[in-house]
Amino acid sequence: MSWDPFRLSLQVTGVATAGIAVIGIALAWLLARREFRGKLLLVTTLYLPLVLPPTVVGYYLLIALGRSSPFYALLNFNILFTWQAAALASFVVGLPLMVQTARTAFEEVEREIEDAARADGATEVQVFRYITLPAARRGILAGLILSSARALGEFGATVMVAGSIPGRTQTLPLAIYDAVQARRYDDANLMVLVMTALAYAGLWLVHHLGYNGQARRRTP
Repeated sequence: MSWDPFRLSLQVTGVATAGIAVIGIALAWLLARREFRGKLLLVTTLYLPLVLPPTVVGYYLLIALGRSSPFYALLNFNILFTWQAAALASFVVGLPLMVQTARTAFEEVEREIEDAARADGATEVQVFRYITLPAARRGILAGLILSSARALGEFGATVMVAGSIPGRTQTLPLAIYDAVQARRYDDANLMVLVMTALAYAGLWLVHHLGYNGQARRRTP
């Protein structure tokens, strides 16, 4: 068995997770702490990848990144059928889990504590850095682990925008599918065990953090 799909999966997941961490935390805080017009529309759009078939998500990305799209004209770079496209697909499907979990964590932080810090002269950045973020860290970490696991296991959207090119875009889930199709069951068994072990470790760590995500829910 070649370990190229495993190494590529780690690369793709790492890039996707970095984007999920930055954008996911920002969006989660925005949804938890601010009211604005179009909030319900934003929430619904962000959570769509949770319920849409991955191939549908992949099709939207295929249209968005095609040569006739504004993104292609802006970047002047064909990202389709590259590992970067696989990372983008993993980012899109993993982001909702991060936003959902981190938003709940931010909603658990008592606003009275934040208001007291502001009354003592703390800026909004200081309140977020020294009070909100540390208080919500377990939920944020749990969301990051769950979204990373989802990004690692992405199949449908990835195959739509990146294909399954060995050594270039073939991640571990795609390699498992190809191995089964070719009846290389020994390789498939090993890769399945690796994926299962990683997923199990991630879920165990989430529960070990003691975060259950059962916060009070606010309407969008």
